[in-house]
Amino acid sequence: MSPEDSGSNRATQPKDQLSLYGRYLDDASAEDSGGFLVEIGAGGQSTDVELELPDEEPDTADEPITAPYDPSKIEIQTLNPTINLLTSRLVNGMIDLAPDFQRKAGIWSDEQQSRLIESLLLRIPIPSFYASELTDSSWAQDSSWAIVDGIQRLTAIARFIAPEALAEAGVKSGPLKLRGLEYLKKDFEGKGYDDLSGRMQIRLNESQVVVHLIRPGTPDEVKFNIFARINTGGLPLTRQEIRHALVPGPARKLLSTLAESPEFASATSHGVYSERMADREMVLRYLAFRLTDPNLFRSQDFDQFLALTMRQVNRLADDEREAHAHDFRQAMITAERIFEGHAFRKQFPGQTRRSPVNKAVFETVSVNLAALSDRERSALVASREQVVEGFQHLMTDRDFERAVSVGTGDRAKVVDRFAKVRELFRTVLENNGGSTQ
Repeated sequence: MSPEDSGSNRATQPKDQLSLYGRYLDDASAEDSGGFLVEIGAGGQSTDVELELPDEEPDTADEPITAPYDPSKIEIQTLNPTINLLTSRLVNGMIDLAPDFQRKAGIWSDEQQSRLIESLLLRIPIPSFYASELTDSSWAQDSSWAIVDGIQRLTAIARFIAPEALAEAGVKSGPLKLRGLEYLKKDFEGKGYDDLSGRMQIRLNESQVVVHLIRPGTPDEVKFNIFARINTGGLPLTRQEIRHALVPGPARKLLSTLAESPEFASATSHGVYSERMADREMVLRYLAFRLTDPNLFRSQDFDQFLALTMRQVNRLADDEREAHAHDFRQAMITAERIFEGHAFRKQFPGQTRRSPVNKAVFETVSVNLAALSDRERSALVASREQVVEGFQHLMTDRDFERAVSVGTGDRAKVVDRFAKVRELFRTVLENNGGSTQ
């Protein structure tokens, strides 16, 4: 079903008395998004995902964390390895480049990669690398590094000097031939590494770079915050990109598989972009509340909660991950059959224009659907009009609206929104003779 392109009727009210929905409609900048503020993609274009706002008036009075970190546990070592050492580590599988970590807006062209090589040949210092030392021997050798900032730079260097190492790491790109040079165009344009003289190869391999290496004893939350602050490559890393770099293992594959699944794409009307890993974060939020009962959610740092979930997914057995993948796909199919084009989006009574995808609604609806049996999900589909009407009524509940709009990582709001959607499904099933868990 393609929702009509018309807005909701609403009476004129003072702005401070309007619902969040009404206040968004008053924002002229939000007109193209059905009245909702949306996230902006790497290219500066509006996405189809609603922007989550911080809570200026927290509903809970949790004590603030006044001393979150013990400085004595923070260990960051600055190294000056040669290019030869970096490529040797890469060849021997001791550097994790996260080959599927390719930000669409951040992938360098051949010209950009060539100019980095040109800088090294000219002995011009290049920006520092930031890496985290890995200790999970089940994934890689001891002292392996996960490159968090500098992936494009290291990829360019390896592509020129050791393209076979990139192939082993899963990066599909041929050897780099220099092009678009500024200062060495006459002598090096069109040349590859093997075309360089032995003297120039040595100069390149003996060039030193700066690597800031965060040692294993540093708390994970500190690592996360450090990488969230750095921006040496032009575009700040998104939270999910940081998690992806810091937590290698099977969780990466599961997130990418589900994010690229036709069930997810269809249920979200292809509204969640893959660039900057926005789609993987949505899947991770689902898994977080499948693995942690929302009623037991206690995290004060939602980003850290998601990072811990990736580690938890890594520890699952293969059949457990497959079971979660199956439940996820079933939840996507059911949500689309019930809500059609409005799945995982806010919908108010009388509203026909489609809202953007809402992350909190996504995780709440999908997790509650996944918890049901096949019979119960089928019963909800058969009673879809009642489910939709009930959800629209929920959106008029100010507490629920705030729970999916502002400060969505707040513990009380998490518990509230999951409980209310669970109660909605239970009521519809009971009224229609379906079973409930």
